[in-house]
Amino acid sequence: MGKDMQVMEKTLWAAADKMIGGLSVSNYKFVVLGIIFLKYISDSFEEKYNELVKEGYGLEEVRDAYEEDNIFFVPEKARWSYLVAHSKDYNIGEILDNALDLIEKENPSLKGVLFKIYNSPDFRNVNLGEIIDLFTNMKLGTKEASEKDMLGRVYEYFLGQFASKDGQKGGEFYTPACIVKTMVEMIEPYSGRVYDPACGSGGMFVQSLKFIENHQGNVRNVSIYGQEKNPTTWKLAKMNLAIRSIDGDLGKFAADTFHEDLHKDLKADYILANPPFNISDWGQEKLLDDYRWKYGIPPKGNANYAWLEHMTSKLSVNGKAAIILANGSLSVGGQEGEIRKNIIEADLVDCIVAMPSNLFYTVTIPCSIWIINRNKKQKGNTLFINASNLGTMVTRKLRELTDEDIHKIADTYHNYQNNLNYGDVLGYCKKASMEDIKSNNYVLTPGRYVGIENNHEDSISYDKKMKKITSELYKQFEESYRLEEEIKKNLRCIGYECN
Repeated sequence: MGKDMQVMEKTLWAAADKMIGGLSVSNYKFVVLGIIFLKYISDSFEEKYNELVKEGYGLEEVRDAYEEDNIFFVPEKARWSYLVAHSKDYNIGEILDNALDLIEKENPSLKGVLFKIYNSPDFRNVNLGEIIDLFTNMKLGTKEASEKDMLGRVYEYFLGQFASKDGQKGGEFYTPACIVKTMVEMIEPYSGRVYDPACGSGGMFVQSLKFIENHQGNVRNVSIYGQEKNPTTWKLAKMNLAIRSIDGDLGKFAADTFHEDLHKDLKADYILANPPFNISDWGQEKLLDDYRWKYGIPPKGNANYAWLEHMTSKLSVNGKAAIILANGSLSVGGQEGEIRKNIIEADLVDCIVAMPSNLFYTVTIPCSIWIINRNKKQKGNTLFINASNLGTMVTRKLRELTDEDIHKIADTYHNYQNNLNYGDVLGYCKKASMEDIKSNNYVLTPGRYVGIENNHEDSISYDKKMKKITSELYKQFEESYRLEEEIKKNLRCIGYECN
């Protein structure tokens, strides 16, 4: 991302943040993201509208003329020019809600997706007119802007900022881009069915399509499937896909993946997911006989292994999954330990990556990435990567993986898979056999396998270390004696004797 884009993002955020008044972040994100969405579809519509006017066939107000180019039709009273003209009206909140209502009526795929909240009494202190003006000079939906993914970048940047400010709630809808990018680079979803059963705001899908575009692939070769339990987060995901012209199936409504699977017959080629960690009340008692629990019934008090088994059940014959789980899932015993043992013995665990702490806006605890693979190239083996020392602290509380870090992890995995210049590196990576894992009681913590990196100081013998320490200590004694004599001398000069 260029510096100009970064400056623009920060400027927009600072301005929008100032205008919002005392509104909570939980509501604030819907206000701003809804306006950004309106700007995008209006820009896109306006560009096509002008093209149709030039053609002179009188099709500029015909909805089908826009639909064939995957452009949303925007009625006159929902167009940006109309909103700007009325931005200082006392009833601008009502005008915005009416605009969104008109857009939904003209575009069935957006029905129930947009946030019609601007006329709420909660927003009476929010300067909606100034927020509209803030985005007026930006072109977000034009072809040129689309090529640069300007809207996507602004949208993603704002999602990240909201997650940061929203604390614990932010994690419900946003997974930091560097983590998603690591997962995507590892499993390389070039084509086929991509699924996320806890899709949040849709970041996994966005990064998957970015990966394909960056590698000169064809995004039309990918089908998107997702599900999200939280209705407002589901709307964010639908909007996130819409602004990028991604035609994904996120179901007709928000629903609980465990109790209302909207893609029951799906067999995915790739799964990318960051399910909520350690959910205690997930309704296990209603699902005791569920077909998904092939490797054991997950415990009532923690849904981590329910997620793991759900996703494993969704994989196609050659399917591959990258799943973020809390580190406790690597070593926990009881029912979960038994399920882990069964999954390992089924030879499904391709790779485990221990990630650094402080990668999430909401929690500081480190997590791990599980690569589950139904068609492993290295049969009977698992790769362990300890990436806990990678990343750079960008604030006092937040760490990010650099592109170099991400490629180091992904390249290690691909080299291992393809027997290409792979070698174990003490403290970083280790190829472990099924017997190795069995001897460690089926615990998958990478630190147990990769060992501790050699430190140069540790290679010095004990005798050499003691000689070095003793020599330095004697030098310090000598310097102390010299300073003591100097002080006594000075005291004598001013008439004081020292014993």
